[in-house]
Amino acid sequence: MIALAPATAIAADTTPKASLTDIENDVMCVSCREPLAVAQSPQAIAERNYIRTLIAHGKTKAQIERALVGQYGPAVLGKPPAHGFNLTVYILPPLILITGIGTLALLLPKWRRRSKANASARAPIAEPSIATADAHRLDEELRRYGG
Repeated sequence: MIALAPATAIAADTTPKASLTDIENDVMCVSCREPLAVAQSPQAIAERNYIRTLIAHGKTKAQIERALVGQYGPAVLGKPPAHGFNLTVYILPPLILITGIGTLALLLPKWRRRSKANASARAPIAEPSIATADAHRLDEELRRYGG
């Protein structure tokens, strides 16, 4: 038992210490719905004081976040927990992105083939030609007025 005590003390010392600034960026003020780092309401001050008390008791960041949820409810968290219906917040955006990229990968070649087919189907536009007499007259007038 005596040999385990120093190992336990070392393990306790290597646990990352929580800091107010680190926690403030991840939680919200429950009254003004702003990040706690920028909120200035009396509720925000009370939340900061509660966090300072928990830090003074040596709690880790995860323990403090659990205590905040117990005290103020899940609305205190800056991002929703990744379980239940809240899981859609984490799954849906990448799923939409992957679906969009897949759709483009399938449809883009079809659109390009259709565009090339339409371009080759069009008849080239012939340049208008003028009669030889009109061309001579144009050249004469250009020489006369153009210098």
